[in-house]
Amino acid sequence: MSSRLQNEKKFGSWKELPGGKRIYFRKIPGRTGGSAHYCKEVDVAENTIRFWQEIYDRAGKLVARHEEFPLDTGR
Repeated sequence: MSSRLQNEKKFGSWKELPGGKRIYFRKIPGRTGGSAHYCKEVDVAENTIRFWQEIYDRAGKLVARHEEFPLDTGR
């Protein structure tokens, strides 16, 4: 389990949700102009509820979403 400070440092950006939950996100530029966004939803105690990756093309259009936790849906 990560602490709030560790998550803030690792992801750099977050959004506050109702009930004290948060979604942390980090954008990684791709080699061909698109990007990958790593997203982590946590509860008030910073326990991971969900973790997923979103892939965007050059135009910023969502191309794919890969759930990795709690159930890895593969790629």
